[in-house]
Amino acid sequence: MARILSVVVLALLLLCGCKHPAPEEALRRNIAEMQEAVSDRDAGALSDGIAPDFIGPNGMGREDAGRLARVIFLRNKHVGVTLGPLDVAMREGGATVKFTAALTGGGGGLLPDNGQVYDVTTTWRQDGDEWVLLSADWTAKL
Repeated sequence: MARILSVVVLALLLLCGCKHPAPEEALRRNIAEMQEAVSDRDAGALSDGIAPDFIGPNGMGREDAGRLARVIFLRNKHVGVTLGPLDVAMREGGATVKFTAALTGGGGGLLPDNGQVYDVTTTWRQDGDEWVLLSADWTAKL
């Protein structure tokens, strides 16, 4: 289930539209779009916004994260993520975002086959109007 969290964190990487919204608004929009990408099981969209120097748990790099997303999607016909309130701390050129994520996966029955809740901390870098994920860490709550 920890691997599904990687997909969720990667989902936070989608880029926003053509407008130039305020930095925090753009970051929050990315997070919502990435949450949708998880439901769509779109590993490519998740990988697009990961910084080349991304660091995840146990030294996970950008390529590792993309492979992990594809494996999770192959194992689960349906993947879901529900995020708690986002605690966004903006700083010059970047941000830290903390949230709780409830993750589920399974074969598509009435109830999910598995699930877990995590406390998640992510760091982001703003490159122009785009945000890229620099790091992610999480701790299981259940």
